[in-house]
Amino acid sequence: MKIGIPKEIKTNENRVALVPAGAEALVLAGHTVIVETGAGMGSGFSDAQYIAVGAQIAKDADAVWAAADMIVKVKEPIEQEWKRIRPGQVIFTYFHFAASKLLTMAHIASGAVCIAYETVELPSRELPLLTPMSEVAGRMAVQEGAKYLEKLYGGRGILLGGVPGVPPAKVVILGGGVVGVNAAKMAAGLGASVALLDVSLEKLRYLSDVMPANVQLIFSDRHKLLEQIAAADLVICAVLIHGAVAPKLIRREDLKTMRKGAVIVDVSIDQGGCVETMHPTTHENPTFIIEGVIHYGVANMPGGVPITSTLALTNATLPYVLKLANKGYQQALKESPALLNGLNIIGGKVTHRKVAEAFGLEYHPAESVID
Repeated sequence: MKIGIPKEIKTNENRVALVPAGAEALVLAGHTVIVETGAGMGSGFSDAQYIAVGAQIAKDADAVWAAADMIVKVKEPIEQEWKRIRPGQVIFTYFHFAASKLLTMAHIASGAVCIAYETVELPSRELPLLTPMSEVAGRMAVQEGAKYLEKLYGGRGILLGGVPGVPPAKVVILGGGVVGVNAAKMAAGLGASVALLDVSLEKLRYLSDVMPANVQLIFSDRHKLLEQIAAADLVICAVLIHGAVAPKLIRREDLKTMRKGAVIVDVSIDQGGCVETMHPTTHENPTFIIEGVIHYGVANMPGGVPITSTLALTNATLPYVLKLANKGYQQALKESPALLNGLNIIGGKVTHRKVAEAFGLEYHPAESVID
């Protein structure tokens, strides 16, 4: 199989979908790897390193897309890339279709085979290709939140961990999944007073055994949420519903109850965000202010630490890339229930129920469309 690795062109996206070690594994398995020139530079990998392991270097993105049977990316193809997609071409990347009807309709029209990292799901309900980036994003959320709490950036002017004699900042985390847990660990480690809210008592009981003493665990409802965000210096939104648009937990009118200069970091923005007033931002222009509350909505947070993120992501994705390449996508999907869960669109048909429901589209069970 010919596997194409185009350079990521989303704003300030410096990750790459395949490191030289991964390219070597694919070449040794008998495949052709075509990497766009400069694709790895943002993550510290040169063209020469890919050439050394047997990959080919293409002069531009058009050459990569035209030659490849399967495109492996980090982020969803953006509008200027859509014209390059061919019917039957496999695209393996983060898509987050439920957050964008325009993106969804473009890929339906393309006729491509769209397998989304974020919906590859094991029988345990673990999302193995989303987990590493959720770990990065959860930890980054605290770093970024702490920065924007500084007065220089419009924040309250409060140090996350406080100092002896001065209380620490209050950090409220909505959601006890991978993002929320990593955010809580990071915030607690810095000395903040942390409240983590979730709707699963089972999860809260588990977290009570593993979280440090400065993390308070609260069963979430509307009343408790409002009570907690009103006292918060930093709110981290980390709610995920597999493959679906995120629920709007914080409404515009709720902002008026919050402290001026408080910060909201909405890690759920890839799936539409948990805050009614949030919209996607970039690393270049990461924040905006509504009702005196700083909103941070960078949609590719891990792209800000590309060396860490690329290595973490490709450690997880390479086994699945090899499976798709070695067996062909049809056989790989038949043999791997996890990969089959990742299939969102094929030949113009939507095969993920939550994506179909988000836009009122006809749903086709994935099993029914694999030859």
